[in-house]
Amino acid sequence: MNDLLHLRGGGVSVLLDLRDADVRVVHWGADLGEVAPDPALFVGAAPRSAFDDPAPVSLIPQPARAWRGTPGIAGDRDGSAFSPRLVLQDASLEQVADGHRARLVLADEASALRVEAVLTLHRTGLLLIYQTLTNTGGAAYSLAALDVTLPVPGQATESLDLTGRWSRERHPQRRRIDQGTWTRTGRHGRTGHDSPLVIAAGTPAFGWRHGEVWAMHLGWSGDHTSRVERAGDGQTVLAVGELLRSGEVALAPGEAYAAPTAYASYSDDGLDGVSARFHDWLRGRGGHPASPRPVVLNTWEAVYFDHDLAVLTRLADVASELGVERFVLDDGWFLGRRDDTRGLGDWFVDPDVWPHGLTPLVDHVKGLGLQFGLWVEPEMINEDSRLAREHPDWIARPAGTHGRLSLPWRHQQVLDLVNPDAWSFVFERLDTLLSEYPIDYLKWDQNRDQVELGHPDDRGSRASVHAQTLAVYRMLDELRAAHPGVEIESCSSGGARVDLGILQRTDRVWASDTNDALERQTIQRWTGLVLPPELVGSHVGPATSHTTARTHDLSFRAITALFGHFGIEWDVRALSELERAQLRAAIELYKANRALIHTGRAVRIDRPDGTDAAYGTVSGDRSRALFAYVRLTTSPDESPGRLRFAGLDADRDYRVSLGLPLDPRALADRTLPAWLGARVDGGVTVPGRVLETIGLPMPGLHPEHAMLMTLEAVPSA
Repeated sequence: MNDLLHLRGGGVSVLLDLRDADVRVVHWGADLGEVAPDPALFVGAAPRSAFDDPAPVSLIPQPARAWRGTPGIAGDRDGSAFSPRLVLQDASLEQVADGHRARLVLADEASALRVEAVLTLHRTGLLLIYQTLTNTGGAAYSLAALDVTLPVPGQATESLDLTGRWSRERHPQRRRIDQGTWTRTGRHGRTGHDSPLVIAAGTPAFGWRHGEVWAMHLGWSGDHTSRVERAGDGQTVLAVGELLRSGEVALAPGEAYAAPTAYASYSDDGLDGVSARFHDWLRGRGGHPASPRPVVLNTWEAVYFDHDLAVLTRLADVASELGVERFVLDDGWFLGRRDDTRGLGDWFVDPDVWPHGLTPLVDHVKGLGLQFGLWVEPEMINEDSRLAREHPDWIARPAGTHGRLSLPWRHQQVLDLVNPDAWSFVFERLDTLLSEYPIDYLKWDQNRDQVELGHPDDRGSRASVHAQTLAVYRMLDELRAAHPGVEIESCSSGGARVDLGILQRTDRVWASDTNDALERQTIQRWTGLVLPPELVGSHVGPATSHTTARTHDLSFRAITALFGHFGIEWDVRALSELERAQLRAAIELYKANRALIHTGRAVRIDRPDGTDAAYGTVSGDRSRALFAYVRLTTSPDESPGRLRFAGLDADRDYRVSLGLPLDPRALADRTLPAWLGARVDGGVTVPGRVLETIGLPMPGLHPEHAMLMTLEAVPSA
């Protein structure tokens, strides 16, 4: 067994020191080249009043390995075996089709624990880490934590994570990294509106296009923890893991626990580099959506619960005329569902509203050449439902089968899918719907937190977020296996379940319940830190948002929705002729550019202040690009100044033109910049080097307006 393992891929190196029968991560960062340095070079001096043998932090930090911070493994056997000392048993490194893979086996005979860790450094430079703990003893072991921990160097002095709330998901927050621990926990029973998405550390003032950044994401849809920790000896680590409730995972002899996959992305060119590794990995995995992402019309903000066949068929007619390709019937179609207080769990088409079933609507939609989608919320139950009355024991309870219920949330309780009968009932209903109707798409919603989720056992009730999450995963997996042509969207009160665990089983996420374009600017920018735009639903809503009462013009709403999986959530029957023409033009633009948006490199441009934003996508060969310039709020400056584009080929010339007409009402200045005012044949030609180093002056826009620019490389003379 070698003393050193060196994983390389995509401009990244991971160097593992295996001496002292331990696994120490000496380096995770920039590529070290063919010949790895001797790890003995990096062993520091022993301070006074400290352990005699200083060493880099272990892959699984343990007090028994001189780590005085948060342990990477925690648990006990009724109070004993509380401090394992894992000893390396086996290690191997292999070249696999998609990169380098290290397999490590560690064990502690006294604690009767065995851990297998698999580190795969993908050819994109994204590092994936899997850990499995097996109880090798003769008595149960209660697991409290099995986290993935990685070191970052001392020059990483700032941390970044995201937070939010309903309709305001994924907003950034930064902190200086000082001694101590900054921990973000999610105790929602789902990923959560305030999910950090990533925990990142970087060099001072790192941005989208500059600085070194180290970031981790946990691919898990249940409770979770993320932290950045700087110990007293100066070592700094990032860590992610499942947050386990008391007694939630008790491993019987021979039983194993598989920790959620941790994803780690390093970049030496800012957050865009971190993002590129995630995007490239996601796009290269099996099952990633391959067909063009269809234009969606969702009925929710058009009709809400008021389902009427004549209204909905007319809505489908207008949608088809506009160029919509997928029609999704939202909440309100099933038994007794006239509002949000009743019916959840009764997944039968309501004969009072649909006397002939969904067939007349489905046939009409299909006859127009559109795909048909349907909203469901399989994990929830209303107390006012036939299912709850017939099977009250299927409702998850914190104190056993007949104990009290959790506090209601939107009149909902959680259906205990750990119960095999409840799971089978829901699966059968969904399977029957997908078999009976030619459904192309499920909008799978989940609308409440589950802060004290329990499943009954012989002692009353055991915390069950872990088991419930796995039950949901299994249902999604088996439905997809039974109906491989059906796409599924993950919606959870909007963006409360956005993670790579759910996205291993779904085809896109709903980023937020707000279609307010101003709110969406930030939500989508930071969702895109991990997810490429084809996985993020983004819709044009009504002029006045129903979540904020803010009013925006159609151009701003359309440009905002363009950089995602484009759709509409609006009663398009009532459009004016001007709105109809503008929306049709936006749809045509999306169709003409979705291949670029959904395969190109995402580019976010650092701006001097937070009053405006600029971002876009550049094709892989850098021959085409699409950029948006957005005025978010008023600026202290009279002029927005020049926009320096990024991601282009400096040695090419580009034709720069407007992607959509610039609405005169958006303009705040008396005149346009010369390059816009003197346009000939729709654009001007500028060298790529000039666009990147000097840029072009932007027009003065009123707040909450945007402009769209297309860039096409000009063939050399």
